[in-house]
Formats: sequence, C-alpha cells, structure tokens
Amino acid sequence: MEHPGFHERAGPYSLRAVAEATGAELTEGADPDVEIKDVRPLDGATKGDLSFLDNPKYIPLLTTTGAGACLVAPKFADRVPDGTAGLVTPEPYRGFAKALTLFYPNTLGTKTGNEAIDPGSHIHPSAKLEADVKVAAGAVIGPEARIGHGTTISAGSVIGYRVHVGHGGYIGPNVSLTNVLVGNRVTIHAGVSIGQDGFGFAMGKEGHFKVPQIGRVIIQDDVEIGANATIDRGALRDTIIGEGTKIDNLVQIGHNVIIGRHCIIVAQTGISGSSEVDDFAALGGQVGVVGHVKIGAGAQIAGSSNVRGNVPPGVRWGGTPAKPIKKWFREMTLLSRLAERKDLKF
Repeated sequence: MEHPGFHERAGPYSLRAVAEATGAELTEGADPDVEIKDVRPLDGATKGDLSFLDNPKYIPLLTTTGAGACLVAPKFADRVPDGTAGLVTPEPYRGFAKALTLFYPNTLGTKTGNEAIDPGSHIHPSAKLEADVKVAAGAVIGPEARIGHGTTISAGSVIGYRVHVGHGGYIGPNVSLTNVLVGNRVTIHAGVSIGQDGFGFAMGKEGHFKVPQIGRVIIQDDVEIGANATIDRGALRDTIIGEGTKIDNLVQIGHNVIIGRHCIIVAQTGISGSSEVDDFAALGGQVGVVGHVKIGAGAQIAGSSNVRGNVPPGVRWGGTPAKPIKKWFREMTLLSRLAERKDLKF
C-alpha cells in the first residue's frame, strides 16, 4: 500500500501564481497558465513539478531535469533546458522556501481529532485560551496560563503556571514551558524545556548550597527553537531570546543569557550563564561559550570553537580558544608543516 505522506499538499497553482508567491520573473516564452502541482528536486522532478538551483555544483542536474519549472539565479537562466520554464530570482533558495510554504502551508500542523480542544487534554479552569487554539491529547495547561489565538499545543506538552504564549505559535510534542513569556509566531519543536532552574550553587566546604533562580525567560516574536533544546530561566534578571533568532536542536542556553535579534545558533552549542550574543551573530555547531562574555553583532564563530573572551562585532573567529579565523588557519598550517618535518625529534 502506498503511504499517503505526512503533509497535506495544496494546489495545483498556475505558473503565474508560483512566480508571484516566490517573487520571481518568468523567462521569455514561458506559459504563465501552466499548472504546477508539486515541488521536487532537480533529479526527481517531472512535468508539473517545480524545482530550484542554488548551488553551481548541480548545474549538470539542471541541464537534464524534467521539471516543468525551475527557480534559478539570473546568471544560470540560460542553462534552463527546453521544456522547463525558468523562474529567475536573485535568491533561488529563498524562492524555493516560499514555494514550499505555498504548496505545504501546514507542515507543523497537529491533528487534534474532531475537536480543536481534545477531550484528552487538561486545561485548568483559570487558564485563558483565545479563539482558534488547538490543544492535543495529553497536553496540560496550568493555572492562569494564557494562550493566544491560532496557537497549537501538541500532545504531551506542559504549559506551566502563569506562562503566556502569543498568537500564531506552534508548541511541539512533549515541550515543557515554565517561568516563560513567549511572543507571537514562535515555533518550539518537540522535547524543548524552557524556564527550568539555572545552574547556580554557592560552593563551599560544607557542600554546594542551591541558589534560588527567580528570573524569567523572555522569548520574543518569530523565534524558532529546535528539538530538545534547553533554556534556563534567569537568577535575578531575565534570560532573553531576541526576535527572529533561530536555535537548532540540542542547544543549551544558561541563565541570564541575552541573545539578540536574528541570531543563528547551531546544534549542540552551549552558552554559559550571563553571556551576551548581539544581533545577527552566528554560532556554528558545537560552539562552547564561557560565562560573562560578549559576542558582538554580526560576528561568526566557526563550529567546535571555544569562546573564552569577548568577540568584536562583525568578525569571523574559530579555534580553541577562539581567535581571528586567519590567525587560526595560519596556526593550523604551521603546526601541520612542523608535524611533517622529519628532522624534528620529540
């Protein structure tokens, strides 16, 4: 039996509608009334499918594709084969993302049964849910919680006491939200824990005395948080995640950390308490950031690096400890050359 798939497809759409949705221009001779039914990769697309080319590495696949239409940058427009309509845009990958949104508008949707509020969920009488909220089986919404209109709470998630979640959001399965205020259009994937204690102890000869953590977590609008990430609440002040920031799976953010707007934080990164990451900074996978340091706006940190001091704005750093990337490359090159020398004895 053929599997029906997990995501409902919309459409079909005319090529004209696809061009408008993606912000692309049709090449000369393309028929704007042709129907496009789906989005497929270059080597799997057939007539009626839309594909895209963003990386020059895949030009050979473009020249042989059977796609009905293809999103391409202007410099590759002449490579589109006969029989395939070109959709020309300076940002083909962004256009591809918009096309997927057009054809698959509900990839985060949660089936809640015949009722928006599943009878298998538990909602405290003092909680307030606005219109069009969906709550799946096994979800728990605690006392005085607030859920904005159009937000989905998936199976097994717990929305704690006085937690606020804005409108148009998605809370995935088995999420735990405590001591947190969540903005609008926020996506939180499965298994995320937000608002738990920060790691704070007064250490001494008599043992480690727990320091109560009485701050909050503030998640601003349009943030996305990947599966099994964890964000600790502040000790006295708040932990803050700025608007538009995207956090990958398995990221740990400590108490009192401040993340700016539109930052990128990739999987398995750990940011220690009271550090700051300014707007549009990007941290690669497995980056470690010690406490009480500041990473400047627009800075980029290479994967597996360790940040032990302040990083200026707009720079590219890497290594352990992290340093300007050109210096790091020179060090690695010199060490490699020294290791290959046979006249050196250790």
